[in-house]
Amino acid sequence: MPDLSEFKSRTGNLSCTPAEMFDFVTDIRNFRQFVPEGTIDELQIDMDSCSFNISPVGNVNFRLSEKKPHNRIVFKGTVLQSNDFSLVIDIRESSAGRAETTLHLAAHMNPLLKMMAAKPIAGFLEKLIDEMEKFRGWRTAV
Repeated sequence: MPDLSEFKSRTGNLSCTPAEMFDFVTDIRNFRQFVPEGTIDELQIDMDSCSFNISPVGNVNFRLSEKKPHNRIVFKGTVLQSNDFSLVIDIRESSAGRAETTLHLAAHMNPLLKMMAAKPIAGFLEKLIDEMEKFRGWRTAV
């Protein structure tokens, strides 16, 4: 199996409490709020799993794997039915009572794939944090 490659976002400061963020994000259907138009195709989504096609990567499947209330959410999945990955969302409470979150993505990649994927993955994590910081509908979960 290829080596485990790990990527980490910056810490985002959100407009909600840790409980609101946790409740919103543990229902995968709410992820639509953070996906830019035209970036994915063939979206199939329910409360705890999701699959879609993203060019040039291909088919991506993931599901809610672990949740520690108001603190951590783990999604596990596959890309192209072979490369396992996990997306961990760590949630903390700021001194102002708002959520702070950091995203961690870990995937098994050979060195060549890691070299090609590092920049797009870092960009994806940054865009996801940006969208979460801009979002104001945390109380309007599906």
